[in-house]
Amino acid sequence: MKSIYVWDLGVRLFHWSLVVAFFANAFLIDDDSDLHNYVGYFVLGFLTFRLLWGFIGTNYSRFNSFPVCFESCFKQLQDIALQRNHIHIGHTPLGAVMIYNLLLSIALIGLSGYLMTTDWLWGAEWVEELHEGFVTWAEISIVLHILAVIFESKRSSVNLPHAMLTGVKEIPDP
Repeated sequence: MKSIYVWDLGVRLFHWSLVVAFFANAFLIDDDSDLHNYVGYFVLGFLTFRLLWGFIGTNYSRFNSFPVCFESCFKQLQDIALQRNHIHIGHTPLGAVMIYNLLLSIALIGLSGYLMTTDWLWGAEWVEELHEGFVTWAEISIVLHILAVIFESKRSSVNLPHAMLTGVKEIPDP
């Protein structure tokens, strides 16, 4: 096994803080409470940090280390179908698409949630429906993300959840 430090502390804190905050706001905290709004602002603050970190952070945290490339996504799908195992040090091509999807979804949840608190759109039903729609999309995406992490961990023999906890990927020898 080869140990490679991939996920820095900023990425891991963002990831796990987002997990806790999203879960709390979606399933534990009353939607109409001030706490729900404060947690939402916390998420937007952490999202702002992650967007900045995507440009100035360490190598694997930078957005240019995981660009969206549909040709690479297709190649990864071929690898999966043909049971070829190509280890990616950072995000896989499909993982990159999911990360950008989740970042955008969280931003849209935060924006629509904020708009619900403004005098301009307070009480507008369509904004609340939009907010709930983005939350539902994020929940579906999160479930798919978790299933993909489990699948890819088994397929590649790289424990991805452990890597997101420790920052270190244990890559099997070829």
